Amino acid sequence: MDASVASLDQPAPVSTENPGKRADIRRLAAASSIGTTLEWYDFTVYNLMAALVFNVIFFPSFDPLAGTVIAFSTYAVGYLSRPLGGIVFGSLGDKLGRRWVLVATLILMGTVTGLMGLLPTYETWGIWSPIILVLLRFLQGAAIGGEWAGSVLLSMEHGEDRHRGRNASFTQVGPACGTLLGAGFIALITFVMTPETFQEWGWRIPFLSSVLLVMLGFWLRRGVDETPVFKSIEAKQAKVDAPVREVFVGHWRRLLIAGSARIGSDIVYALLVVFTLAYVTNVLHLPRSTALTATIIGSVFHAVSVPLFGMLSDRLGRRPVYALGAVLSLGWGFVFFVLLDTASPVLICLAVIVGMIFQAMMFGPQAAFVTEQFPTRVRYAGSSLAYTLAGIVGSGLAPLVITGIFKVWESSLAVSLYIAGGLMITLVALAFARETAHKPLEE
Repeated sequence: MDASVASLDQPAPVSTENPGKRADIRRLAAASSIGTTLEWYDFTVYNLMAALVFNVIFFPSFDPLAGTVIAFSTYAVGYLSRPLGGIVFGSLGDKLGRRWVLVATLILMGTVTGLMGLLPTYETWGIWSPIILVLLRFLQGAAIGGEWAGSVLLSMEHGEDRHRGRNASFTQVGPACGTLLGAGFIALITFVMTPETFQEWGWRIPFLSSVLLVMLGFWLRRGVDETPVFKSIEAKQAKVDAPVREVFVGHWRRLLIAGSARIGSDIVYALLVVFTLAYVTNVLHLPRSTALTATIIGSVFHAVSVPLFGMLSDRLGRRPVYALGAVLSLGWGFVFFVLLDTASPVLICLAVIVGMIFQAMMFGPQAAFVTEQFPTRVRYAGSSLAYTLAGIVGSGLAPLVITGIFKVWESSLAVSLYIAGGLMITLVALAFARETAHKPLEE
């Protein structure tokens, strides 16, 4: 199966072992991870607010669980708009360069999140309030649709071939860091404020604070040069006029494989980070601090594990590490709710921590695996499309589907089966994928 895929449209490889002067690896790591840190800070803040207060301040006419489902529906809008951003910014990234697009998407993403913090509630603006919230989510998703691939390429295309898994994983640390910052900040605010004050105006503070991350990200990315491999195809005048069209016409099998491989890991992450809070607070009726603590501790383990598994994929290959994480996550999806249902804070933390480590086994190699499927001339567009299209099925719809499944069947077993189905898609995609860990990048 690997040979049939590997034989597709193979241009001459280009090595990045000695592309000239290397950018400082620490600045590269920070510049590539800051975008996804901001992305997941924004999304974590939104996710937690959807579970905690949005069902009251923006959708007050529904019971708590139904309001949460609707709030998660607006969360999904941010993923439905990502392919639009992937098409627009992915095409620009292959035509104008990685660095230019990364600065533009970062500013757009932070501006939209800040506006969310200024949005009047349903009580003040009525129906216009949730409508504008959905519009802002749409714009936020479009910006993020062009962000991820560029963040990965910034570090991976600057680095050496033998460290591509490690370098690409810098971007993958962002979700854990963003989740940690978002959940930790909200936990601090809820600790120092009364529930009434938090619901009245305290929820706005985390949204407005994202401006600080934007300023830091702008400074970091302004100081990083364009990647050597993009400069190479630019010097050879080998850029493509219509990168998106070439991806769909000439690389559709790679697009399908790269996107499908992401689905299972995205669903698992949505379960651990998004649904856990709603389940612990609305079903088990435990304090929100219990779920927030588990999420924070789990995110620390995730942030540490992701680069380790990225480095391991440089040694063993992308597919073996990725597949092992999928298999372990599949089994843990059934153990997870058994531990949660004990209502023990220690066991709830254990359930999230182990789940995060298993998910990191997929997430660590994922960035290199996805981007290495495409040649340099369409790598930004191809990676963006794989990321955004899979994100709709995985991260975007998963919180809504998981919540809906539980509401209809009132069974965690049904949720575990859904998780298992998503991971099976990932395993099938890996079976058809080609191993890219020990090969030069294609030009």
